[in-house]
Amino acid sequence: MSVEKEKSRMDLPNMTHFYRGKVRDVYTFENRMLLVASDRISAFDYILPEPIPYKGQVLNQMAAYFLNNAKDIVPNWLLEIPAPNAAYGLACEPVKVEMVIRGYLAGHSWRVYASGLRNLCGVNLPDGLSEGDKLPFPIITPTTKADEGHDADISREEILASSLVSEKVYEQMEVYTHALFERGTVLAAKQGLILVDTKYEFGLYEGKIYLIDEIHTPDSSRYFLADGYEERQIQGIRQTQLSKEFVREWLMANGFQGKEGQTIPEMPDSFVNEVSERYIQLFEKITGLTFIKAPVENLEQTLTDFLHRNSSGHS
Repeated sequence: MSVEKEKSRMDLPNMTHFYRGKVRDVYTFENRMLLVASDRISAFDYILPEPIPYKGQVLNQMAAYFLNNAKDIVPNWLLEIPAPNAAYGLACEPVKVEMVIRGYLAGHSWRVYASGLRNLCGVNLPDGLSEGDKLPFPIITPTTKADEGHDADISREEILASSLVSEKVYEQMEVYTHALFERGTVLAAKQGLILVDTKYEFGLYEGKIYLIDEIHTPDSSRYFLADGYEERQIQGIRQTQLSKEFVREWLMANGFQGKEGQTIPEMPDSFVNEVSERYIQLFEKITGLTFIKAPVENLEQTLTDFLHRNSSGHS
């Protein structure tokens, strides 16, 4: 892992800090930052050994598309896309809470519900729900944002009682989260999709709240096909999920769920290629755009040239 980490780090001009996330390499330059979306893929808070071709480009371009579609709701960090798998913008101070919002019972929320619990992050859920059911109204189920290891569910009350974030900032994040989810729901519906759940991350820049990271991508969101949704629910047929849930399900079927003592199974090339194609299909289905594969060559030189051109713009 340490060898891979060193290999992936570029020596960029005027860099003040480098951080390797689960799937992104983050380069900071005073008050600007550069996110390079790698082809790494994570599940259950673990980075899987095999990279997924074009995944970084898919996520980077999809995130840019949706961030640009939400500028009227909340300002975001993104300024430019200097390479197919790189994004450049404001270096915000991340808020240590991720805003997860759910409109349907699926994934983590379903696993909690199926275990018999009826309270998720301080939100009470009614009895009698099935997997994939629409919730009475969208609920926010925040998690702590861990620098390392696992994020953890946390309630609104626990957040406000802690020093994680001020009440004023958290309440504004709630407003933004509901508005962004509503916008994402409308955009999804235009593509024949249902936005099931998603997460938003926020940061502060000069005292103002900004939307950061990515939004409405398969890594941060879950989608159902709208066509036939009601019929499948009535018949008890599991909904097809447009997300990376299929990767999690493959891992679980191969004995891995991120628990202590478990070993990450090796993904065969055929499955790696399938995951790559699925990500490209998700991009096209979710955005309505055509994905163009752009092999990344001389990335370090491309970004170095870009940073030299933009160095005078740092303010």
